[in-house]
Amino acid sequence: MMRELKTFLAVVRFGTFASAGAHIGLTQSAVSAQIQRLEEDLGFPLFDRTGRSATLNAAGKQTVESAEELLSVYARLAARGGTAQQSGLLRVGAIASAQASFLVNAIELFRQTSPGWRIRVVPGVSLNLLAQVDSGEVDVAVIIKPPFALPAELHWRTLLTETFVLLVPRELADRPWRALLKSEPFIRYDRSSFGGRLVDRFLRRIRVTVQDVVELDELQGIVGLVAHGVGIALIPQSSALHVPDTVSALSLGDETFTREIGLVQRHTRNEQTVTVQFAGSVCAVLPR
Repeated sequence: MMRELKTFLAVVRFGTFASAGAHIGLTQSAVSAQIQRLEEDLGFPLFDRTGRSATLNAAGKQTVESAEELLSVYARLAARGGTAQQSGLLRVGAIASAQASFLVNAIELFRQTSPGWRIRVVPGVSLNLLAQVDSGEVDVAVIIKPPFALPAELHWRTLLTETFVLLVPRELADRPWRALLKSEPFIRYDRSSFGGRLVDRFLRRIRVTVQDVVELDELQGIVGLVAHGVGIALIPQSSALHVPDTVSALSLGDETFTREIGLVQRHTRNEQTVTVQFAGSVCAVLPR
């Protein structure tokens, strides 16, 4: 709640959500999300909202003094021996494929170097996790690189690149991949996900219309459907996936495309922050 209280006082000081966000390095939507979360925790509204404006109400005015007092006490606690910088809760967002692969080793290494910190892994799809980092609900997240520019307040670090292949039942492996896309039932990587958008863009680029039969976001689930003969699928080659012998991965040759997996976090100038330390642990366990 300390983060939300700081944002609340910034709004009080600078007058609007947009102005507060500009001064503390948050987007207006992130400020709005934090204020809404604070109001839900407290059980009462702090602002009277009219259109795009928000005016501090009576309860909000009474909360200002209490918020300042709480933050002052918290600051004094943090100053005692610096222990607040050596322990706490780190909220790590992660897509499913990261949780099942390198994130395990990264958490193990981070716990060895920073034993005072607890970790809560927040699952989700890339778009939702990106919004949670932006709003401050998550400290750092492992996601697929968005197909759009990130807000200036967020920092992106590419971890690895995965090449897409056409997954087919083994008995179809001797046929050209383009012909298979035109003739076989297609299991689609969810178009609302960043990875699914890459697939959709690829199909438009090569001008192939597929016969959709199933659409889902879970990659291992897609592998399972291909193994059971439901259809074929375009998916990234991920180390987290178990592909049975009954399934073949066909290269797309020069037409292939990739997805980038990386870390997103808020910009910081302090190289000793816990998010920077965790990012270092992730990078350390990845193959060079």
